Amino acid sequence: MAGSLKKVIAGVILDLDGTLLNTDGIVIDVLKVIMVKYGKQWDERKAHIIVGKTPLEAAAALVEDYGLPCGADEFLAKITPMFSDQLRNIKAYPGANRLIKHLSLHKVPMALASNSGRASIESKISYHQGWKESFSAIVAGDEVTAPKPSPEIFLEAAKRLNLETSDCLVIEDSLPGVTGGKAAGMGVVAVPSLPKQSHLYMAADEVINSLLDLRPEMWGLPPFEDWIQGTLPIEPWHIGGAVIKGFGRGSKILGIPTANLSTQGYSALLSEHPSGVYLGWAGLSTRGVYKVVMSIGWNPYFNNSEKTIVSAMLTYRMSLNTIFNVLILKLQEPWLLHEFDGDFYGEELRLVIVGYIRPETNFPSLESLVGKIHGDGRIAEKALDLPLYSKFRDDPHLKGSAS
Repeated sequence: MAGSLKKVIAGVILDLDGTLLNTDGIVIDVLKVIMVKYGKQWDERKAHIIVGKTPLEAAAALVEDYGLPCGADEFLAKITPMFSDQLRNIKAYPGANRLIKHLSLHKVPMALASNSGRASIESKISYHQGWKESFSAIVAGDEVTAPKPSPEIFLEAAKRLNLETSDCLVIEDSLPGVTGGKAAGMGVVAVPSLPKQSHLYMAADEVINSLLDLRPEMWGLPPFEDWIQGTLPIEPWHIGGAVIKGFGRGSKILGIPTANLSTQGYSALLSEHPSGVYLGWAGLSTRGVYKVVMSIGWNPYFNNSEKTIVSAMLTYRMSLNTIFNVLILKLQEPWLLHEFDGDFYGEELRLVIVGYIRPETNFPSLESLVGKIHGDGRIAEKALDLPLYSKFRDDPHLKGSAS
């Protein structure tokens, strides 16, 4: 898990929307409704035109792009109450609470720097226990003369933290935020909120898949101490459905039998979880409970055309048609795949996901991909015997009907 030291920093400046909070889903729900009232249909491929902008800038971009018969101020006035009604439903991204608690515990100064207005920021964080008290400073878009990508908001945050700009680390999801952080002379970690966009963030000092992948020690900060045998315990989540036919890659290309689940009906749940490799337990309705390694994402090695098209249409981290690649591991033999007689297409497969192993990664060769998958299997096989994971083998979800 360790990486080379990039820089020693003294304080962290965090963006809010898209970095700590999964605001995108709520925004898109509101835009879908309001666009219908104008006789338009929201095009999720255009999500990038509003990411990282102030509310008024985003409204202006939408009015222009969709040719709406109103001004930006009028459009913003219409959507703001609709959005405000949903603030309590905005969830923190995985790793957000963990990061805030960790930095607070180690007394690392933190600031929020968001293009949102002050009132909006205060309202959003009020639904997340301990957040407001954890930040030594909050700088809003309506408190500076120029929002991101201007560096002003970051310079003001450093000033309020009483830190030199070179001693600050910015964590951002948007290109305007990355640009502003670098212009302020700060170290920048990018956590892109739109899928398959990492190549656009080359200006950042580091690009990570999610906050779960942040390594504070690379920036001279105290390391997380919650990784256990190569896995990170997470709040368990449940999913299930009938096994479907996939792309035929598991046995034919990888030499590893897999079971595939359609995510139809679970898009909202999947939008809350970053792509990557997870471990947990799988219940097959007529066969029993088995250890499982699960990959969520777009399989970058194969560059799946179906997923590429669908993910480009969405602002979610997961697409509606994302496929679960599930490796069923034998309970007794170390990491070896469980042998089943025949296939089990159509059989109910229920999953309880309890830990995280690594982000989704591209590989230079099929051999390296297969090697990594086997490595993931060995990690999961051993870790799932730990009491904090093994207790979930008896989760009622694994034995009942799929939820």
